[in-house]
Amino acid sequence: MLLYNNQLLFEEDFALTLPNRGLFFNDGFFETLVWAAAGIRYLPHHLARMHRAAEALGLTLPPELASAGSLTETLRKLATGNSAYRLRLQLWRGGGGLYTPETTDCSWLVTTRPFHAHEAPVTTAGFAESVRTRFSPVSFCKGPESLTYVLAARERVQRGLDELVLLDATGHVAEAVAAAVFWISNGRLYTPPLETGCVAGVRRAHLLQTARQHDLLVEEVLTQPLVLETAETVFTANVAGIRVVRQLGDVALQPDHPLLTQLRHWESQAY
Repeated sequence: MLLYNNQLLFEEDFALTLPNRGLFFNDGFFETLVWAAAGIRYLPHHLARMHRAAEALGLTLPPELASAGSLTETLRKLATGNSAYRLRLQLWRGGGGLYTPETTDCSWLVTTRPFHAHEAPVTTAGFAESVRTRFSPVSFCKGPESLTYVLAARERVQRGLDELVLLDATGHVAEAVAAAVFWISNGRLYTPPLETGCVAGVRRAHLLQTARQHDLLVEEVLTQPLVLETAETVFTANVAGIRVVRQLGDVALQPDHPLLTQLRHWESQAY
């Protein structure tokens, strides 16, 4: 089953109507959410990013998606039982026209698949060579810059790596293909700032919030790739899990760190 503009449909019965601005112009965004027994993980962070994305794109969020309560009740229609689900919420502007929009109203679609956590270490990683991130008014949300990550994922496969670290236009560390990048050095937690063009990931936001609540020193910094190679530990984080990087290029990294163990513990108590 899927949910299209708040109507439950069988997947085989669903079809997009044309014109479709999401298909024609990528005029919209998406969210990848995890539904567990307690509801939507990282709900406040998802909702904040959705409202920010809608404002940046000039869209009006439908009432079924616009608040924590309504979003939870809407997605509950697909997330039945006690299983964990990976939900993809896609929103796109309605109406036709060319580049100039005719409306702020949007259509939306939610699809669901079983959720599988992905916490396995990153055995081999490298720095992306074919693409770089770029900062824009919409680079923080998921969707508008998707082609960058498609090309990065292709490079990752072609090079036989487990992960790629993307750099921004000036060579600063930005993010992984589908996850935020963090590192620990000298008792501090570091991550790139959004000015690199990285996605404002909900797991990234949750980890930063959790660290600060427990007085762990946190810095969002512009940094060169060499800094990661000399860090005490490097890891990626997204809604599927935290993955420690064991090797970055030719450099072997520490497999874990006491501060990361503590951070995992704090975060597990704050879903």
